[in-house]
Amino acid sequence: MSHRLGDRPLPGDRRQHDADAAALASLGYRSEFRREMSPAANFALGFTYLSPVVGIYTLFAVGLVSGGPAMIWWLAIVGVGQLLVALVFGEVVSQFPVAGGVYPWARRLWGRRWAWMTGWIYLVALLTTIAGVVYGSGPFLAQLLGFSPGTSSTITCALILLAIALAINLMGTRWLATAAVVGFTAELLGALAVGWWLLLTERHQSLSVLFDTGDVVGHSGGYLSAFLAAALIGIYQYYGFEACGDVAEEVPDPSRQIPKAMRMTIYVGGAAAIFVCLALLLAVSDYARVIDGTDADPVTTILHEAFGETGTKVVLVVVMLSFLSCALSLMAAASRLLYAYARDDMVPGARLFRTFLPGRHVPPYAMVVAAVAPAVIVLGSVFSTKALTSIISFATLGIYLGFHMVTAAALRARLLGWVPSGPFTLGRWGLLVNAAALAYGVLAMVNMAWPRSPGLPWYDNWLVALSAAIGVGIGGLYLVLARPHERSDAVAGDAIPAPDDLDRPSPPAEGAIR
Repeated sequence: MSHRLGDRPLPGDRRQHDADAAALASLGYRSEFRREMSPAANFALGFTYLSPVVGIYTLFAVGLVSGGPAMIWWLAIVGVGQLLVALVFGEVVSQFPVAGGVYPWARRLWGRRWAWMTGWIYLVALLTTIAGVVYGSGPFLAQLLGFSPGTSSTITCALILLAIALAINLMGTRWLATAAVVGFTAELLGALAVGWWLLLTERHQSLSVLFDTGDVVGHSGGYLSAFLAAALIGIYQYYGFEACGDVAEEVPDPSRQIPKAMRMTIYVGGAAAIFVCLALLLAVSDYARVIDGTDADPVTTILHEAFGETGTKVVLVVVMLSFLSCALSLMAAASRLLYAYARDDMVPGARLFRTFLPGRHVPPYAMVVAAVAPAVIVLGSVFSTKALTSIISFATLGIYLGFHMVTAAALRARLLGWVPSGPFTLGRWGLLVNAAALAYGVLAMVNMAWPRSPGLPWYDNWLVALSAAIGVGIGGLYLVLARPHERSDAVAGDAIPAPDDLDRPSPPAEGAIR
């Protein structure tokens, strides 16, 4: 049984703390974080990052316009694919429970150069995702506060949300854990309450509409093309589980608890997302008005019809709690990644970014970057007429690139002899699951980047792929010219049994623990 907040650690807690510290020391690190995040809070962090309300409410109209109500099936398809990824990540974090997520995992599985690129891509995507989440909250917060929704009010609301998320994150792990649990509870109960109310009182469609592939959506490539275009609602929904591993040094017994939290994030978050989407789909009174743009904000329309002005305000409070919790979790993940980079001397300003806030035991300067960079992206949206879709599309592709640089590294390591040795392993199924996870990820990325607007200029039609290429190109150029990986002496590539003299320094001596 865990001790209450403010109590002295119980003997069992002390033994676990010492065991966790020893396990981390064997990997070459000494943590400055406090292990104040319970397994339940760790799951809540992953859930609020995944955030079914944020994902569905943000992209419901986009998905419906692209693929009609049958777009809901992407939530099941992507859920299965991402579960495969979560299983692979679970094996990796179980053996290497180090703060920072994909960067240290890629480092131990492959090496320093691969890890630097993985971390760079994922960090840029995370910062862009934070911008997408707070930007998507703008119209809902504007309605709650009585603003007239528009570009200026959306940007203002997004910046307000960023400031609140930063303030809470700076208060420390315990506040982050508490906020995650509160956000999880409010979001799940709110999603269930709103969903059941819509199903019981505002159901305008039958379940058969979920299989309608006829004239609901007009698309030059036929319905298959339209359905593939609607995949973004599922692909954007199912990441967040990796955040459980980003805070590995803040969770007791992370090798066992974090793989469980990752899987639970997929199970509970996915089920909630499907339920929310189903309730909204059956509550739409006229699909044609949404698809032709007459009703550009069907979620708000549904809420007003179901709850009236006052009831909608109450629902919007829960929605905003969901957006805030999601932004909090994303900011925490981004700051831990930047901190992990800095601890290994892999980034300019490393001394600053690995500095901890006295008494709070969190890296404040890394957190400031995780707020300021998204703010700049949000401000830049004033120049785009389709900012939300562009931001989310680029961010999602970047997240997937980061993910599957890890699954690719894990597959390579297996083929070179790596046998996962943490408490959680897939055993003889590991190779098959790993290969399937990577294949799923490649197909998903191809679908995201595929051009679908031949009438637009080529650079607009290929915007997602071009944005990713520019991001990777900038990172690659810096890697070649500045060679940041050569400044780092932390262990790399040690998952593979055979030595690699070029990319794996010797493990640090006890006095060199970082």
